[in-house]
Amino acid sequence: MTDKTLLLSNDRGVLTITVNRPNALNALNKEVLTELRALLEDPLPLNGSDLRGVILTGAGERAFVAGADIREMSVMTPDEGEAFGALGQRVTRLFEELPVPVIACVSGYALGGGCELAMASDFIYATSSAVFGQPEVSLGLIPGFGGCARLHHLVGPGWAKELIYTGRKIDAIEARRIGLVNRVFDTREEMLDSAAATLAEIATRSPVAVALCKSAIGDSVGRATTDALAIEKAAFRKTFMTGDMREGTAAFLAKRPPSFPGH
Repeated sequence: MTDKTLLLSNDRGVLTITVNRPNALNALNKEVLTELRALLEDPLPLNGSDLRGVILTGAGERAFVAGADIREMSVMTPDEGEAFGALGQRVTRLFEELPVPVIACVSGYALGGGCELAMASDFIYATSSAVFGQPEVSLGLIPGFGGCARLHHLVGPGWAKELIYTGRKIDAIEARRIGLVNRVFDTREEMLDSAAATLAEIATRSPVAVALCKSAIGDSVGRATTDALAIEKAAFRKTFMTGDMREGTAAFLAKRPPSFPGH
């Protein structure tokens, strides 16, 4: 894709998606969201057999994504606002539904829709410059791309309510302390290198098993333990139907590295 608002690069099966509106702090407007939806719904670039992970980031040091485009939202009708929210929710769900791990790499602001976009990844890495928040209430809005639905699963309902009700911003260290961020780095380069290394480590594991783990965890969120265990059991059963399971167990017994076929 050559559109200016998204930059794509693929390095040994790791696709890096960069939101590229640095002059607007990478704010999510309809154009960016529509391009992300088209990218994620297209089976050709994303579902190829060589794709092993995705890094999601923003251009420049100032912002990952500073939020949704307020200028664009300010003139929307209720119907247009609902459609805009539906578009944002669709994009975040598509990231969750990818069968490969997604790491959000955050430098600078990840506010509003930016924080929601990061939360749709499997986990978040950040630099010490990162700032997170859901400040929508200060604009007479609420989080509309999944903040109300996802934040409490990551940090608990108490922290989620405090952050959303106050619109307060927190730094990367606080975000890590409450469970929103996995790791914090001094520089953007260290963060991106570490994300690539993590995805490379995951790539040595069974891609089928990783995809089933992602699906089982995602489908279990918010469910009663009994229901979550049933989801896990069904996914566990599926592994016994795969070449990856046969290869992985055979390699273990033969004391050799596995060569997973990916099916």
